[in-house]
Amino acid sequence: MSAPLLEVCRVTKRFPGVVAIDGVSLELRAGEVVGILGENGAGKSTLMKILAGVQQPDEGELRMDGIRVQIDSVRSAIDRGIALIHQELNLADNLDVGANVFLGREPRRLGLIDRRRIDSQTRQFLSRVGLDVDPRTPTASLAIGQQQLVEIAKALSANARVLIMDEPTSSLSSHEAARLFEVVKDLRSKGVCIVYISHRLGEVKELADRVVVLRDGRNAGGLTRDEITHDAMVRLMVGRDLSQFYAHTPHPPGAVVLEVEGLRTATWPSEPLDFHLREGEIVGVAGLVGAGRTEMLRALFGIDRRAGGTVRVSGHPLRLETPHDAIRAGIALVPEDRKQQGLVLEMAVRENIGLAGLLRNRRAGGLLNFATERRDTVEMIRKLKIKTPHAEQVVQYLSGGNQQKVVLGKWLALSPRVLLLDEPTRGIDIGAKQDIYSLMEELAARGVAILFVSSEMEEILGMSDRTLVLHEGRLAGELRRDQLSEEAVMHLATGNTRQLVRV
Repeated sequence: MSAPLLEVCRVTKRFPGVVAIDGVSLELRAGEVVGILGENGAGKSTLMKILAGVQQPDEGELRMDGIRVQIDSVRSAIDRGIALIHQELNLADNLDVGANVFLGREPRRLGLIDRRRIDSQTRQFLSRVGLDVDPRTPTASLAIGQQQLVEIAKALSANARVLIMDEPTSSLSSHEAARLFEVVKDLRSKGVCIVYISHRLGEVKELADRVVVLRDGRNAGGLTRDEITHDAMVRLMVGRDLSQFYAHTPHPPGAVVLEVEGLRTATWPSEPLDFHLREGEIVGVAGLVGAGRTEMLRALFGIDRRAGGTVRVSGHPLRLETPHDAIRAGIALVPEDRKQQGLVLEMAVRENIGLAGLLRNRRAGGLLNFATERRDTVEMIRKLKIKTPHAEQVVQYLSGGNQQKVVLGKWLALSPRVLLLDEPTRGIDIGAKQDIYSLMEELAARGVAILFVSSEMEEILGMSDRTLVLHEGRLAGELRRDQLSEEAVMHLATGNTRQLVRV
């Protein structure tokens, strides 16, 4: 085994009210893919930010090539060959590809930026990641998978020896993800160390040479290539066996609570949608990227104006001009992007949970009833098992899974009749996923109708009473639970015709 390229030695990092990582050690070697796993809040992101110079440790040390180093800035990390590719890509959309690749490190000639050199060198790095686009192409015009490859090319242009990838496939199609896997394997063969963080355990099993698991901010153990299995990874992450991962137990649905007739979205105005939800049902929505799933939920919640159609709750037609119309009718939406659309990150847990109930909780004269807001917050923290030191903790310091629970708590405090979930477990760990599945089951048992969009096939198969499958804006088919299979869903999602099955 080769000598470590980068060593993390008993590193500790504290934030107000929490120890994010506690005495963590890690060794990284050239030419290997190391999977870093752990539940949300386990310390993965904090550790990676320390390696990338975004944050500095309170205790412990870092070594490169056996020599102690201080990585006190992002520039210092890049100069040492460490690059972090964030889950939310860090590209300037207003610049072209070449300008992004060399942003802040532009080669110059006679004091001026040498654009010809940027173009020629960018082509070399794009070729290494298999991306065939012109360096002058506007970055905003690229697909998300192509932008991911531009980020990697940018890291390679800085002579990255350690490339940290944080949830790199969370927004990619299956084709884009497959291309990314090829790039990762090629970089490994060329001696680059890849640190791969993902909640998708199948990806880790395919790519990783070994796995390091963190739990509660500490080292929980590791797995060699031959030891990497789904069960072994889960066992180390959560400290127990998950004998029954999906909590759903189908039961007889109640009365129809949501009726959708001829709903046409602005994105797919020529494709009317017809379906219904019953009390206590969990209905999945499957389809490929761009099929119109998110657009459908946004129209049902009044965010986007409908191009046509009727929506009824318990037989009463809704105007749905704004989200307020949906909220008054008992409809709630947990959006796909919790950070941009579901939370105000700079505000406290209490303030975020109280947002949806501002009108309900106001006193005479328009003043907020803080007692009601605090009561709701305490109840949601307890009920949803939100890991936070207190209700006044700023939300941005919570883990992804706990942030998602805050979004859910905001709506559950209003006791909705219809709950719309858009990718409810994206980017959260396996333990938090199970918490959300259990919550969905509990809500369904109480009569809440749940419509959830998911790109994870196991989630659709495991939690749906029935599934609606969209293809290019139209309802390609509807499958009962006893008809659900990966083959049946993909058959419809790819546009093959099938007679609709109604329940």
